Amino acid sequence: MNPPPNGPPDRRPGGRTARVRAQVLEAVRAELGEHGYEGLTMEGVAARAGVHRTTVYRRWQDVGGLLADVLDAAGEDDWAPPDTGSLRGDLTALNGEIHDSLVVRPSIPQALMAASFRSARAANAQQRLWEDRYQRCEAIVERAVERGELPPDTAARPLLIAATAPLYHQLVLLRTSSEPHLAAQAATTAALAPTAGAFARPAPDVEP
Repeated sequence: MNPPPNGPPDRRPGGRTARVRAQVLEAVRAELGEHGYEGLTMEGVAARAGVHRTTVYRRWQDVGGLLADVLDAAGEDDWAPPDTGSLRGDLTALNGEIHDSLVVRPSIPQALMAASFRSARAANAQQRLWEDRYQRCEAIVERAVERGELPPDTAARPLLIAATAPLYHQLVLLRTSSEPHLAAQAATTAALAPTAGAFARPAPDVEP
């Protein structure tokens, strides 16, 4: 049965369906990296993938469906955040991975982020991917709390955002050239901030 028009394709299909999906999604990444959102077409993806265009239209409906499935596929992997034995080490290693994905050319993550501002379906899928990645990365903060590096009331999400945001700000928004120490500097700042009371969860309201 085909997926509903506004939903992502069925996940983890098998056999020939899996091969076609893999070919098409790889073609989307390649086309997006080479031509950007404006140059991404159903026909171009079908030709690069070696798949009949009616198959692409039937399964993904439009460019937004293709982008959404690429993003959803990224959330199906077994990626786990780095585990170096220290909070600063974990955040630095995480930032290193983010840095490398943003400065490589073509940068598929950058292209997908840009495309998400042009497609509602891609935007929803991008949000799902962000949520998935942040949830996985909360393990970094949980391990640091268990090691006694962080106060027990440390809020994971704000700390992770503070650690990673400088990379996106400089490399994606400002489009500045890469700085050698950016990843480590941002990680160190975020790792030290909780000692000054930053990222503490608000105390629950107590009724009189």
